[in-house]
Amino acid sequence: MEEDILGSPEELLAKQHRREKKDLQATIQSMKNTVPKNDKKRRKHLTEDICRLEAELNLKQEEEISQLKATQVVEEAVKVEEVVNGVESLGLDGDQEKADEKLPRPTKAQKRRDKKAAQEKERESRIAEAEVDNLLGARHQEGLKLAQKLSERQLQIKEIASDGHCLYRAIEDQLARRALPGLTMSLKGLRSCTAEHMRGHTDDFIPFLTHPNTGDMYSAEDFEKYCNEVDHTAAWGGQLELRALTEVLKLPIEVIQADALDIKIGEEYDSPPITLVYMRHAYGLGEHYNSVERLKEPATEEDS
Repeated sequence: MEEDILGSPEELLAKQHRREKKDLQATIQSMKNTVPKNDKKRRKHLTEDICRLEAELNLKQEEEISQLKATQVVEEAVKVEEVVNGVESLGLDGDQEKADEKLPRPTKAQKRRDKKAAQEKERESRIAEAEVDNLLGARHQEGLKLAQKLSERQLQIKEIASDGHCLYRAIEDQLARRALPGLTMSLKGLRSCTAEHMRGHTDDFIPFLTHPNTGDMYSAEDFEKYCNEVDHTAAWGGQLELRALTEVLKLPIEVIQADALDIKIGEEYDSPPITLVYMRHAYGLGEHYNSVERLKEPATEEDS
């Protein structure tokens, strides 16, 4: 078969992607050779251009992988449907007994396995379609805009786990990067300090909390429950928790966004800010916080 000679679609796509990455590295090396190392201004613009090119290529390749997966799921579903239609046509011919003789009667266990396999195929199809839509839509655009904003400041995203603790994990990462005495705090410590500060300054926080269904203000009991969730669960943190944290740490916090002005909290504190990235469309799960790190200049064959 032609596929056996040329390779599977996955192998062909992987080969294409390797070739594209190699070509890009050659282009990057050529770009580097045209800019003197002592020309800091041009080197800065060069680094920004390189990051943009790499981000665009990565997003393009991710999109192609997702499209291939979605296509394969659809093709598999078509094959299953053709088999089912063939079986049904045997019954419609009025020769059901012969059809039954040709097709072994499935056991209950086999039926359960078939049902589970069909459900898994459907789930994979939904995931693949959603991923393609996401890459072509809001997530794709948000990623490009953030990469551009961060590269202008010689920064890049430091990925943080999306487990409900992302705000606190991002701040934990930022504090660890500073390595200043007394400022390193664990995730648990950050949550505990946030909750304790909010309990001790109820009047500063409770006016901003309302029940989503009724719009009613929080009672003292509601507020205590809210603080307990901050302290002891994976409850997602937002702007109220950021305000509490900046007051606990005595440090300003800035939040970089793709489609809005950066948020700055705690500007009364005269220190370099903790920098976070806020993403509205991360991982298809909605809102998410990441940390940042210094921009890494892409490695080339000459550097290795």
